[in-house]
Amino acid sequence: MQAKVDGEELTRSDLRVAKFHTPEIIVGSGALAEIAGAARGLGVQRLMIVSDRGIVATPWYPELAASLRSEGLSVSSFSEVSPNPRAPEISAALEHYDFRRCDGIVALGGGSVIDAAKGVAILAANGGHILQYEGIDKATSPLPPLIAAPTTAGSGSDVSQFCIVNDVDRMTKVTIIGRGLVPDVAVIDPRTLATLPPEVAAQSGMDAITHCIEAYASVAHSRLTDGAALSSIATAWRSIERFVGDPSDTVAGTNMAYASLEAGMAFTNAILGATHAMSHPVGGLCDAPHGAINSVLLPHVIRFNAAADPRPYVDLARAVGVDDSGSPHAVAERFADAVARLSYSVGLPRTLRAVGVLGEHLPVLTANAMVDACMTTNPRQPTPDEILGMYREAL
Repeated sequence: MQAKVDGEELTRSDLRVAKFHTPEIIVGSGALAEIAGAARGLGVQRLMIVSDRGIVATPWYPELAASLRSEGLSVSSFSEVSPNPRAPEISAALEHYDFRRCDGIVALGGGSVIDAAKGVAILAANGGHILQYEGIDKATSPLPPLIAAPTTAGSGSDVSQFCIVNDVDRMTKVTIIGRGLVPDVAVIDPRTLATLPPEVAAQSGMDAITHCIEAYASVAHSRLTDGAALSSIATAWRSIERFVGDPSDTVAGTNMAYASLEAGMAFTNAILGATHAMSHPVGGLCDAPHGAINSVLLPHVIRFNAAADPRPYVDLARAVGVDDSGSPHAVAERFADAVARLSYSVGLPRTLRAVGVLGEHLPVLTANAMVDACMTTNPRQPTPDEILGMYREAL
């Protein structure tokens, strides 16, 4: 649908009301030192740092803890968070939070750590079991203050309204969404990316690129999310290979930090699509890295969506310098191929079999993908048979 005002066309995204929600953002080299002041500004006195064992072994955890204590804040720590955080880990972290009588949380880590911290905040305010909050706006009581300091460049959880938790009993991931899950403050310090293993740099970087693509194609997109998505994918596309080659490269790391931030702002407001809806069940089943699964599925979802409307992918192709000559469908196909080549170039898998999926898994994966909240904003609503078909193509 289009309309004209003073002779100029308005797109469909201009003709509806849209919200754009972000936390306070502090970004730049050395930004970790700002967390103590941010906590004080939120009225926090007893902070719990949620992290993982890998981050505790880097320079960033002791630097943060020392900075907080030097400002007179009480600090405790919970670092038993796994990749793809489990519900029991969130319950254990809540026990620690309550025992130490904490009144705020700092998440220092990647998307799994930040999601675990969000889970603790949900339960601290609302009680119950984290899996009962699956869906949209199920956590109704205001959360305690939450500061997120990402140490990867890709998840976007530091600015998003998403919390993803692994349901080990059902062997799938559950998606929890709510505006209240957006952290109060996001602190992005590109220095922390220097200690990333190259494979994690690749996985998180492709996650950011997936966020850009799905947010731009989403039925809930707006001018604000479009601008962030196009800016982010252009930056990430030209930086990811250099960053994966050397995560300590300051220029590439800073570029990827900003790309992740913009991609996060895009997808938390436009939501996502079928790639994430299909990826979450695979992650729960195989406990494989989220970004790696996305990179396998993304080209197949692009082709599926572009068959109905290739125009968003033409814009994205232009943003990253893919040849835009010929029909829109031909451009979208070239873009899907370019996404796959970029993924392979940074060492990510080519098939779902490579992350542990078998043919016998596809029916349950399909059933779980169909009910994932991310599917609601995919630009083309697939049938179960179409989801199954994309899984088979990716196998």
